[in-house]
Amino acid sequence: MDYRDSAEEAEYRAGLRAWLADNVPPGHQNATTQDDRAAVAHAWHKKLYEGGYIGQSWPVEWGGKGLSPAMDAILNEETGNFNAPPLPGTAGYIGRALQMYGTDEQRTQLLPPTISGDIHWCQGFSEPSAGSDLAALRTRAVRDGDEYVVNGHKMWTSGGQYSDWCLLLARTDPDVPKHKGISAFLVDMKSPGITVQPIILADGSPETSEVFWDDVRIPANQRLGDEGEGWRIAMTTVSYERGPSDIGFISTYRKNLAELEETAAKKGLTEDRETRARLARAYVLGEVLRLNVLQQLSLRISGRPPGEEGSISKQLWTHTEQELQHLALDLFGADVVTGRRPDYLHRYFMSRPISVYGGSSQIQKNIIAQRLLEMPRK
Repeated sequence: MDYRDSAEEAEYRAGLRAWLADNVPPGHQNATTQDDRAAVAHAWHKKLYEGGYIGQSWPVEWGGKGLSPAMDAILNEETGNFNAPPLPGTAGYIGRALQMYGTDEQRTQLLPPTISGDIHWCQGFSEPSAGSDLAALRTRAVRDGDEYVVNGHKMWTSGGQYSDWCLLLARTDPDVPKHKGISAFLVDMKSPGITVQPIILADGSPETSEVFWDDVRIPANQRLGDEGEGWRIAMTTVSYERGPSDIGFISTYRKNLAELEETAAKKGLTEDRETRARLARAYVLGEVLRLNVLQQLSLRISGRPPGEEGSISKQLWTHTEQELQHLALDLFGADVVTGRRPDYLHRYFMSRPISVYGGSSQIQKNIIAQRLLEMPRK
């Protein structure tokens, strides 16, 4: 693939840059509480929608632009370059699940407000005893006439307290192999019986949550796909979640690395062998990640749906992020823990769980070994 912009892509990038220069909210990085960050994210979603920069590769009939996946990647890259707030991730990959598995009624009801930012989503996937082993989930959905009654407990539901709807996985058939007895549901988070309890993370923010489901009644027409199709829907969702379009973080990594290089120079460490080696390692990891993502993007542009190769990007992303934040912690030293550089303390804490969420590193390695390298199971 020629990684240079085509004429169409260059024109799109130029227009996007002009729009971002006028519309990125000033001072949004100063949002210190999770409530403030959520408000910034929701307002940014609305502004992107009004500017025509949401759903670039979604089909036109569902509110998208029908453009090449390359435009999604350019959008991510340039918002990263402009230090804009994060793009609305769940709208993208849960929206894809809705497009692929939803009924016409479900799509008509939920896709337009999803793309416009009028509703926000969370994923009810992980559980206290079924995190990485998602197929071991025990939340039950029992059919009762035209409804399902759900009981269970979900963990690590990011943004649950700020979400309007949830893509829920629940077991509908306990008597078949665990991967086959799971179904997916589209659930209004205001439904009686749902209790959301924020989880305070190491940096003090309640970014994620646990959700209790006590006799929650879900209309049967809110099941997504067929009974027993939940595992397939979940894998489709996470494949888009790990896909190649979300490359805005690569721009951020470049800026982080440039700041670390400047800090090392100010501290007279540019000739220190260990420091130079660590800076070089961070650069190489970032470049390998960038090229891998571009290679996957070429597959998406050619029409291939996302697959197991997303696990490679997830692994590289984890390594790059943690390498940078470990290095920053050492270079800034006491400034990080005394409050002079709270941004890097926050980044360090946030770098720790990325090897778990979206599928743990161990799970990603298993996927790579078994499904890409076709290595035998022990």
